[in-house]
Amino acid sequence: MSAFIGIDLGTTFSAVSTIDKTGRPLIIHDEDGENIVPSCVSEGDEGQMEVGDTARKTWGVSPERAAARFKRDMGTERTHSINGKNFSPTQLSSFVLKKLLKIANKNLGSVGEAVVTIPANFSTEAREATMTAAKSAGLKVNYIINEPTAAALYYAFKNGEDLHGVYAVYDLGGGTFDVSIIRVDGQDVEVLASNGVSKLGGDDFDKVIIGIVKRKYAQITGDPLDDEDFTLNDAEEEKKSLSKRKSVTLKVNRKLIEISREEFEEGISTLIAQAEMLCESTIEEAGISPCDIREIFLAGGSTRVPLVRESVTRVFGKEPTASVNVDEVVAMGAALYAAYKGDKSKLTETQKHSIGKIRVSESTSKCFGTIAVTYDQHRDQPTLSNSVIIMKGEKIPCSVTESFYTMSDGQTSVACRLTESTAPETDPRFVKIIWEGALELPPGRPEGQEIKVTYAYDENQIMKCAFVDVATNRRTDIDLSMSGSDDGQAISIEQFTVE
Repeated sequence: MSAFIGIDLGTTFSAVSTIDKTGRPLIIHDEDGENIVPSCVSEGDEGQMEVGDTARKTWGVSPERAAARFKRDMGTERTHSINGKNFSPTQLSSFVLKKLLKIANKNLGSVGEAVVTIPANFSTEAREATMTAAKSAGLKVNYIINEPTAAALYYAFKNGEDLHGVYAVYDLGGGTFDVSIIRVDGQDVEVLASNGVSKLGGDDFDKVIIGIVKRKYAQITGDPLDDEDFTLNDAEEEKKSLSKRKSVTLKVNRKLIEISREEFEEGISTLIAQAEMLCESTIEEAGISPCDIREIFLAGGSTRVPLVRESVTRVFGKEPTASVNVDEVVAMGAALYAAYKGDKSKLTETQKHSIGKIRVSESTSKCFGTIAVTYDQHRDQPTLSNSVIIMKGEKIPCSVTESFYTMSDGQTSVACRLTESTAPETDPRFVKIIWEGALELPPGRPEGQEIKVTYAYDENQIMKCAFVDVATNRRTDIDLSMSGSDDGQAISIEQFTVE
C-alpha cells in the first residue's frame, strides 16, 4: 500500500515524514539514522549529483564545487554554480527532493502522494518553482502547504482537544521567518493572521558570526581573513555552541579567537527586532492583544538561539512551548495533510479513523483584483486604480461579480488584468499583475456600457475569471492554476479543525 509523505523543504536542512499504522506522524530517518538532511548539492567524481552531509562538507571546504541555501532564490532568475555548471534554484531543490524521496522509498517501500511545505510569504513564482521541483523529482504532489500552518496542524493534532483559545506559531528556520496567530475553540482551529520574511533566519545569524571572526582576526594579525579559512559551515557550528555556552574559543589559522554570546546577540539584534515588529503587526492584524495568546509554539532550528526565545517571551508576554523537536514539526504537519487530502482507499481503517479527526477548509491567502479607471476628485481627473474583487481570507470555494463601465464613446476594447496583493491595495504600483488580456467590443457604442467581471476560486485552487460585455455577451475567460500547473494546486490553508 502506497504511503503518504510530507516534506519540509528547508533552506539549510530538510525533513521527510509519514504517518504510522495508527495515523500519527513520524519522521523518516536517512541511512545514517539522521532525522534531517542538509539541503546541499554537490557533484560526485563520476558526475552524479550528491545531496546531504557529503555535499555540505564539500560546500564548506570548496564552495565552488557545491551549492547550498538556494531556497531563498526560488522563483528568481539567479543561478548557482557547481564546478562551473549553472543550476537554477528549482533544479537544485529537485535534487534535494529526489534524495528525500529515495529515503522514503527505502523505508516505506512505496510512496504515493506527497505534500511539500513553503514559507507563508513565498511569491507566486516561488510557489510555482516549488511545485515544478517536486514534480521533477518524481513526487506525486498536488498540494503545497504554508510552513507555519503545517506546524499548527501538527501541534493541534498532537494536543487534540487540550487546545482551547488563541495560540501563536513562531517559525524561524535557516532562511525564512513566519509567524501565525491561530484560534482554537473546542475542535475548531482557525488561522487569524499569518506573515513572514523571505530572508531572515539562521543563514543571517551565521553571517554575523563570520563578520565577528573576520573583524577579530584582522585585529590580531593585521591581515584580512580568506573566506575558505572560516566558512558558513564553521559559523553554523559555532552558533550552535553559543546556544549552549556563554562563549566559544576557536582556532583560525593557528590564531585563537574568542566570541561571546553577548557579542553574537548584539550582532543579530537588528534581525531579532525585525522579527519582533512582524510579530507585533501580525498580532494587531489578528485583532487581539498578546495577553489573549495562551501558548506560543516554536518551529525551525533557529528558535534554539537563546535570544530568539527571550524575544518571543518579550513580545508575547510568556515563554514559548517547545515540547517537540522544532526541526520536525513542519514535516509532520505536512504528512498529516498529505494523508487528509490523499486517496483514503490507501489508508488502513485505523489510519482513516485517526485522519478522519481532521477537517480542513481553505481560504485565499492573497487579494485578487483588476485595474480600472476611477475618478480622482482631488485632481479632478480620471486615474487608474486597483479594484479588489476577492479579499484575502475569503473562504473557498467563492465567486464574486463586480460591474464596471466603458469610459468613452466608440470604445472598442477593454484591458483585462488579474492582480494579486497581500493586502487590499488600490495603488496599481503596489500590486502584481499575474495575467492580462483584452476584451474586444463592437464599434459605435456610447460610453457607460456595463462590463461584468467575475472571479471564482474553486475547491481545486483554480481561479476562473470572466470579463463579459453585458450588451453583446462577448467574453474573455481564463482558468488560472494558482500553482502554475494543470495537475497541481497550490494550497493556502487558513482554517482547519482537529477532533
